[in-house]
Amino acid sequence: MEHVVLIIHLMLALSIIALVLLQRSEGGGLGIGGGGMGGFATAGQTASALTRATKYCAIAFFCTSLLLGVLAGTHSRQGSLVDSLDNPAAAVDSEAKTSDNELPEAQGTGSNSKTPSAPISE
Repeated sequence: MEHVVLIIHLMLALSIIALVLLQRSEGGGLGIGGGGMGGFATAGQTASALTRATKYCAIAFFCTSLLLGVLAGTHSRQGSLVDSLDNPAAAVDSEAKTSDNELPEAQGTGSNSKTPSAPISE
């Protein structure tokens, strides 16, 4: 379902780009104008049709954006960030606690010497 909506969303985005590029520039800032339709339709009819098509594609684009957001929210395995702040901190193992001048023993080495389990960087 999510993939289908995503493909529709991308097709709508591309169609909006194409529709906006097809519309006639009102300012003429680039020095290129429309009017190359060759008598197919009047300028007013073409502008009205392109504007309406752009409007409907934009509405559909916003709807698919909201739908994709809802679908992404339902797949989230974690709650919100605020919910995760309510969880208590992890419990500290009492064996791992040491005094300031004592280093923890190496675990699983079988030696009784007081060596750190990992090298200490300075």
